[in-house]
Amino acid sequence: MNDLHPRIRVIWILRAVVVAVVVGAVGVGMATFFDVSPLPPVGFAVLLVIVGVIHAILRYRNWAYVVRADAIYLERGVFTEIRTEVPLVRIQHVDSRRSAFERLVGLASTVVYTAGSRGADVTIPGLTPGEADALRKRLKGLVIESDGEDAV
Repeated sequence: MNDLHPRIRVIWILRAVVVAVVVGAVGVGMATFFDVSPLPPVGFAVLLVIVGVIHAILRYRNWAYVVRADAIYLERGVFTEIRTEVPLVRIQHVDSRRSAFERLVGLASTVVYTAGSRGADVTIPGLTPGEADALRKRLKGLVIESDGEDAV
């Protein structure tokens, strides 16, 4: 099984902090509007940061993937363990992606789009840009090999 790059925790923690700051700011704004103490919203925002950091650490520990000759296997989840198998013959196309947060910490994601229902795609986060491109190329090669020249 392949693990994610440790810096992915920074992205997940940054997202938790952004959510906590927004929730805290809205709470303080409402407390100011209603002329009550702003301490409960600030306390709640701090609690959100703590929970977000713990969740990011646990999420990182429980995220792994492996690419085999027939499929991509993913294991992830904090509260609910999710195991996903994506057969190579179901893959439509593969992208490498870098969000603003990912660029900030030097990471990328690989997105695998599959045939099937709406939202039938799998994202593998926490890769270096080189790893994301290599994974994209490897998957393309495996899909072509398993499905013929007209694949991907």
